[in-house]
Amino acid sequence: MITAIVLIDAEAHRIPETAQAVADTEGVSEVFSCAGDIDLIAVVRVRDHEQIAEVVTGGINKVPGVLGTATHIAFKTYSRADVEDAFSIGE
Repeated sequence: MITAIVLIDAEAHRIPETAQAVADTEGVSEVFSCAGDIDLIAVVRVRDHEQIAEVVTGGINKVPGVLGTATHIAFKTYSRADVEDAFSIGE
C-alpha cells in the first residue's frame, strides 16, 4: 500500500464542500481541515504509483474549489506503538 499526503489550497468560502468532495474521491481515506498555510490535507492510500497520479490529477485537482496541490509520498509509517517500542529497547 502506498500512502501520499496531499496538501491542498482551496477557496476559503468553499472549504467544507471542497473537503467533502475530496473525501468522496476514490483512493482518499481522510481529509483534514487545517489552520495555517494549507487549507486541507488529504491522505491517499493506493496500491501503485500510477493510481496516485489518477487520484490527484484526475480526481482531487478537478474538485471545484481546489486551487492547487502539493503531493508528498510517504516512505514509512510510524505509529505510537512503534515509537514507544523503539524507546523501550534495552530497558
